[in-house]
Amino acid sequence: MTPERQRPWRRTWPSGTQFLRVGGVFFVVLLSPVAAQDIRGLEVCTAEKQMERRTGCLQSNMEFLQQALVKLARETQDKMTTANRDLAAARAEIATLKSTVNKLADELTQLKAKPEPHSKK
Repeated sequence: MTPERQRPWRRTWPSGTQFLRVGGVFFVVLLSPVAAQDIRGLEVCTAEKQMERRTGCLQSNMEFLQQALVKLARETQDKMTTANRDLAAARAEIATLKSTVNKLADELTQLKAKPEPHSKK
């Protein structure tokens, strides 16, 4: 057996060094100051000592995130609808242009088929 047949997983799975590189990148990103920035609208719930207040804080954070997700989903749907509308218009224009090109090609073949009446001998 060839080495490729013995270990077919070698081609599809990344090597250990690739995992270490990717893991290292994630580690650096997690320690970077950018990852430590607060999300506007979220509260820091770990500062609360009372369980009721902490629970309320977490619930308000969840509500905020759910509202943000709904807003992003709506915006994405609007963008997709606009893109689909533009695509349909472009397809209609392409169909019109194809029919025009076919019509002109037919007229050209008809003109080539006709003999010239004013040919001099």
